Amino acid sequence: MEYYLGIDCGGTFIKAAIVDSVGNILSSSRQNSPILSEKEGYAERDMTKLWLDCIKVIKAVIEQSNISSKRIKSIGISAQGKGLFLLDKGNKPLGKAILSSDQRANNIVKNWEKEHIHHWLYPRTYQPLWAGHPVSILRWLKENDKERYESIGAILMSHDYLRFCLTGKLYCEETNISESNLYNMTTKTYDAEIIEKLGIADVYDKLPPIVKSNQVVGYIMREAAELSGLEVGTPVVGGLFDVVASTLCANLTDENKLCAILGTWHIVSGITRNFASQQQRLVHGCYPETNKLIVHDDSPTSIANLEWFIEQWAPLTYDEINILVDSVKPQLDSILFIPFLYGTNAGDVKGGLYGIQSYHTKSHLLRAIYEGVIFSLLTHIEKMKKKFPNVERLHVMGGITKSQVWLQILADITGMSLEVSAIDELGCLGAALVAMQGIGADTKCMINKLKSVEYIEPNKENYFIYQQKYKYYTKLINALKS
Repeated sequence: MEYYLGIDCGGTFIKAAIVDSVGNILSSSRQNSPILSEKEGYAERDMTKLWLDCIKVIKAVIEQSNISSKRIKSIGISAQGKGLFLLDKGNKPLGKAILSSDQRANNIVKNWEKEHIHHWLYPRTYQPLWAGHPVSILRWLKENDKERYESIGAILMSHDYLRFCLTGKLYCEETNISESNLYNMTTKTYDAEIIEKLGIADVYDKLPPIVKSNQVVGYIMREAAELSGLEVGTPVVGGLFDVVASTLCANLTDENKLCAILGTWHIVSGITRNFASQQQRLVHGCYPETNKLIVHDDSPTSIANLEWFIEQWAPLTYDEINILVDSVKPQLDSILFIPFLYGTNAGDVKGGLYGIQSYHTKSHLLRAIYEGVIFSLLTHIEKMKKKFPNVERLHVMGGITKSQVWLQILADITGMSLEVSAIDELGCLGAALVAMQGIGADTKCMINKLKSVEYIEPNKENYFIYQQKYKYYTKLINALKS
């Protein structure tokens, strides 16, 4: 049996898993890697600590697995996208990493929008303007921290940095850098004209060469091997944007199926060979499979809303919550929950519970949260259906898969058949899959493992009720906007 190491650097945790060639996880480990917020709107990460945390999880999975690290044939890394990881001219960390959730560049984005740059930009990058994009952060640094800006030696994203720590080689991986607003989706390379238009042309030569997800781009160097327990010379591939890693595990073979990830964020993605229209304004990125694009729409309006409510008001287990929610049936005149505690997908609207009456119980409140989270997801699905009009099925991943009650509500609200993937550590699995591809290993058994899903069908009576209730939800959102 051969083994592969998948590393997943997310928004809260960095994880590692050793996976065999059949897709079984032999061992896994996670380490909290905290987000630092020293000022309002700041979201940063200590780069040196992140590397040390990465070493910890690698050492842990090797020790737990009881196999020699010599049997690990290749390594891949999945990581959150956007943000900025800078090295100085001596290839040392240049301050803290700035993450995709950082908001310091909001005014930069607003000024670009006033200048209508987003209309010019989208047909080239197929990305919106966003404060967490590398271009926005770089422009902010140029205007507010010129010394740091002028000290830049290399511009990286999170898995590019970790791969550099492992191999000593500087590259930017395609699926992640393609969603940076530095990359032209038509020419498939960095775009000097875009970078000049955004006022950061002087860092163009700080961008490392672009590599493919499943391309071997380096080998474990001696220093990294001594720290982590890995074998010197083990191949390391380019890696993946974590959204791409999860979508790859959903096994989307055509445009008749979408992937929905429900965790901290709602992420609805599909795979296509053609760009969406400019009117749809969907996010596009490169995909590991030749001539395919990933298209997705997302917002931080997902099940973290329930976790906040539990922490503040209802210290219950998920099993207890599911019993309470299931005790209340769908009702048109019941509470509406707006799941915007951490952000919105509807403009400047805050979260809230609406329509509460004295007869409502904790069960009603919790069911409203379950429904509101799915109503918010449905707005993304509706946008994606304009690009994917023949969608028949939804492949579901993330924390929601632990709740059969919530999954049934998802099927009933959307009216779609669900494929439910109960596999854990999808980021690590996706990274391991491209690591296998990089050395020419046979991935058929791994892919067959990923095809193992549970199916859930919608209840037609509930679907009719929810169609009407969703109209009330959208009317409420529009009223709050105005």
